[in-house]
Amino acid sequence: MLAYVIPLCMCLLGGAALLNMLRLLQGPSMPDRVLALDTLYINGLAIVVLFGIWLNSNVFFETALLIAVMGFVSTVAVGKHLLHGDIID
Repeated sequence: MLAYVIPLCMCLLGGAALLNMLRLLQGPSMPDRVLALDTLYINGLAIVVLFGIWLNSNVFFETALLIAVMGFVSTVAVGKHLLHGDIID
């Protein structure tokens, strides 16, 4: 059953990532683009985890952890830059 569900979910997440990329490119304001980038890395993270489940490999889960940490740090840095103008106080 997972042989059918996982590729379907990966295709749906790929479509969501394409829609996020569209919002990232034509977002009307900078906060919209930051949210699109944040959602894009979460969709990428989900695709990597699903691919790891599909191939039964632990390497993809470590990659997913790195993507999650880097995405969180970049979102905080961009948010702080938008609010204060500086990243480091």
